[in-house]
Amino acid sequence: MDYKVAFVSVVPSPYQRDLFRALAARADISVHYLESAAPDSPWPERPLAAYESILPGFWLPLGSARVHLNWPLPRFPGVDLVVMNTLMSFTAQALMRGALLKMRWLFWGERLQARRKRAILHNTLTSPLGRAAGIVGIGSLAERGYRDRFPHTKHFSIPYYCDLRPFMETPKARVRGTLTFLFCGQMIARKGVDLLLQAFDGLVTRHPQARLLLVGREAELPGLLAALSPEGRARVQYEGFQPPERLPAYFARADVFVLPSRYDGWGVVLNQALGAGLPILCSDGVGAGYDLVEKGVNGEVFAAGDSGSLLRAMERLAARPERAAAQGEASSRKAREWLPEKGATKWLEVFDEILK
Repeated sequence: MDYKVAFVSVVPSPYQRDLFRALAARADISVHYLESAAPDSPWPERPLAAYESILPGFWLPLGSARVHLNWPLPRFPGVDLVVMNTLMSFTAQALMRGALLKMRWLFWGERLQARRKRAILHNTLTSPLGRAAGIVGIGSLAERGYRDRFPHTKHFSIPYYCDLRPFMETPKARVRGTLTFLFCGQMIARKGVDLLLQAFDGLVTRHPQARLLLVGREAELPGLLAALSPEGRARVQYEGFQPPERLPAYFARADVFVLPSRYDGWGVVLNQALGAGLPILCSDGVGAGYDLVEKGVNGEVFAAGDSGSLLRAMERLAARPERAAAQGEASSRKAREWLPEKGATKWLEVFDEILK
């Protein structure tokens, strides 16, 4: 393939870099990041590959968001296609409304979160997407949303593909006689941690063998734990934030993975749960659930914000551990289709369709 493709993304996150690494082995790509690290995601810094670079610039706070301004704007000499993976930044808006008007470009993004209070801002930021050569949704739910909004544009679905081999190869370290539910992520209400704790508190009254393992930034956790009963609190273990290379060991200790987010554009921890061979319980607010969870086969999807539905899903596995084991085996089988090399193949197919 003789195409030359440039990606513009926000930060060198581990799960994106796995995919870029696989793609760089098969195509001529460059990746330009708006910043070197994100304060709300303290991943260990890794040396950049030859195809990666950090754009000069800075960011400004806008409410709870960070808006980037990079100058000078990147140039793309000899590039056949630019893939934008950022929307809410001065840099992205300047490129999409200026330099990219004379080039073929794609937008690759998680599903849009509709907010009535910010409808004008939302429409303003997304309006350039109608001029893109195509929109690549991060998952089928995102693709559906972009297709509804921009029906006359070409649409594709390429989720996050990360290296699951460390999760697949780590030996299981589960404790016999217990059923451990794992949550990994920020301990915040948007992730539904309050709902999880409420459901778990109800679960242990009937299934005292249940345990809850929490991994991630503490954030709002102390206040959320205060609402737990003494019985529930005694069965919760919090392990704090862990760097990516240590996560497989924590997933190996679990029997079931739970992600009860009220909203998650994707949720790469579900990819990791597949690799670890875990059944998955996630809300319908999690984008990854629509692609990674096959109901009744390797997990269940429950209504976002409904702790009762989550409790019933947890009870079904607590009452029948053999079902949890069977669903975990199904996740292991699915994991082989979610390695970065599979994602790279999908990108090459998109490049062919756009540039042929």
